[in-house]
Amino acid sequence: MKSDRFKIAIVGAGNLGSALALSLHVAGYVVSEIVAREGTTSWRKARFVARRVDARATPLHRPEISANLVWFCVPDRGIAACARELADAINWKRKIAVHSSGALVSDEIDVLRHRGAWIASVHPLMTFVPGVTPSLRGVSFAVEGDPAALRTIRGIVKVLGGHAYPIRKEDKAAYHTWGTFVSPLLTALLATSERVARAAGVSRGTERRRMLPIVRQTVENYAKQGGARGFSGPIVRGDADTIEAHLRVLQPIPEAREVYRALASAALKTLPTKNRKRLQRVLRSSS
Repeated sequence: MKSDRFKIAIVGAGNLGSALALSLHVAGYVVSEIVAREGTTSWRKARFVARRVDARATPLHRPEISANLVWFCVPDRGIAACARELADAINWKRKIAVHSSGALVSDEIDVLRHRGAWIASVHPLMTFVPGVTPSLRGVSFAVEGDPAALRTIRGIVKVLGGHAYPIRKEDKAAYHTWGTFVSPLLTALLATSERVARAAGVSRGTERRRMLPIVRQTVENYAKQGGARGFSGPIVRGDADTIEAHLRVLQPIPEAREVYRALASAALKTLPTKNRKRLQRVLRSSS
């Protein structure tokens, strides 16, 4: 559904809400309201984003919402509370209400279904950080909820250049765990690697620049050839002496050593390696 009459309100002006509002605006949708709590950092952001997308900022406790679709982009812990706060503030008959939690199901805003809305959850498998508006082209959106809401959401996702696919409610926790592996925990791994770079004598502030070429090529190898053919280094070669040396130099950095052992053990179970039994003994003896 895309027309001059169809309007979308965004509840929350954090990283996701701000980026989504901008993407919808660029795609030609009317973003009519940005909803946030007055007197907060979110309210200041809401006013800023509203100016950028020709919307109006409206306070959560006395909202003026003309939108056909209300999109909740607040932290998981606040979704149900925001829905309850808005339940009696506007007429929900024939409106669509969605939230973008990766872990929670559409029933989190069930109170709005009881007010006459069609509800859904819609989660883009993408990372949102301050100051960056990522392209949603090619991004997968996991969706579940009422059929009427999903028909509209699938159309919006298509216009944004993304791909909507159905997810079962019982699979959402595992789905969000997967997303955590491929983005925030990947960032944690890269940040931990900076500690190892400094142990190798690389000065603070230069480690990221030096390691980005190999990081980018690793991701490119994985994208083109998958895990098995994109895997390289001493583990795939079965070089147990090198692994022992790595674990020794990591002793002063226990958090990095723990991550190394966990990832190396996972590699032995999921990726092709040589000298597997000796590598397993090395990893066990280092615990």
